[in-house]
Amino acid sequence: MSSTDCLENEEHIAIDAELEQRILAEVDTISDEMIDAIRAIVRQKSVQGEPTEGAPFGTDVRAALDQTLALCRELGFETCNVDGYMGYATWKAEPGPNGEPVLPGYVCALGHLDVVPEGTTGWKVPPYSAHLEDGRITGRGVLDNKGPIYACLYALWALKHLGLTPRRDVRIIFGCNEETGFGDLRYYLEHEPAPVMGFTPDCKYPVVYAERGRMGVRMTAQAREGEDREALLARFFAFMNEYVLNAKPNGERFGVDCTDPEFGITEVRNYKLVMHEGAPAVEFAISYPAATTAQELEERLGKVADEQQLSFEVTGNFNPVRFEKDCRLVRTLVYTYEHVTGADGSPVTTTGGTYAKLMPNIVPFGPSFPGQKGIGHQPNEWMDVADIITNAKIYALSLYLLSR
Repeated sequence: MSSTDCLENEEHIAIDAELEQRILAEVDTISDEMIDAIRAIVRQKSVQGEPTEGAPFGTDVRAALDQTLALCRELGFETCNVDGYMGYATWKAEPGPNGEPVLPGYVCALGHLDVVPEGTTGWKVPPYSAHLEDGRITGRGVLDNKGPIYACLYALWALKHLGLTPRRDVRIIFGCNEETGFGDLRYYLEHEPAPVMGFTPDCKYPVVYAERGRMGVRMTAQAREGEDREALLARFFAFMNEYVLNAKPNGERFGVDCTDPEFGITEVRNYKLVMHEGAPAVEFAISYPAATTAQELEERLGKVADEQQLSFEVTGNFNPVRFEKDCRLVRTLVYTYEHVTGADGSPVTTTGGTYAKLMPNIVPFGPSFPGQKGIGHQPNEWMDVADIITNAKIYALSLYLLSR
């Protein structure tokens, strides 16, 4: 996380009670159009495919991006297509009524249009039907993440429709590669500046002020001098028994276990047996708290690998992300969540991973409410219309306040 003036510990900008009610009422007014648009984009399959010119993540994902940016223009926003990797809509800032200058940089909501494959079993309705029944939309991507990022878009449109103007530019950014590598965001940051503040609606409520780090690891069997393949396999599976099958999930056998009062314990998971360069190997992920560092993990894992005569490599790493609970960004999102829902908005941590791992100055914020788990990536992925509207209200107040 980089430090900016917008993240300093200061009070959030309060909003006039009458204006707040006007904003919330406007979201209700445009809600039918928002739901129609969400159902339309859910019907567009957008699983990553083979790259082609102008479509680095396949033609289906590019079609979803084109459809979205066309909608943004219909709503009166300026748009930019970042070479098919990402796209965004901008609500342009204007000077204040007394000549106050436009503030530098931009704030954003950052979500994604790509989805995981629908799978072949378990669906009660066609996965791209955007089936609406009893106030619930069912379809691949409705929660993760088309519904929430469209809620941000329509939240911004509600503000624009009211004739309000931001003091700082606001972008709604649409990613195309969140599910399979963050290549979209890496490309974006090579060509566009990072925001001064923002959020990603791709996690949970209340506002998430800190994310664990995540490291990918591969350990591969190495033959000893004179050792035949049968002996190598026996030694490798003995290692698997001791360090994986009969080990606690906190990584204590690898020496990477630690506990953090904010983040909790280390978690080692997602084990996968593979062949690597002709030798048996195991790949796994470490979800680690801020009480340790990637360097410390590498040192401890390397020691185990040396003792077991395994090769060891880090296949990827994202460091933990942490904001101060009383910085302006977090305080503002606590305020808007509590004002709309009436629920406790105390900031929380997450074991998951979002765009906040890579995009500076943003935090995860919504869309799932407490108790809503295990919905994304599953058959019959769903989101309730009432929850979408509530999200849009939270996001409308949030984007307005962050833009002032």
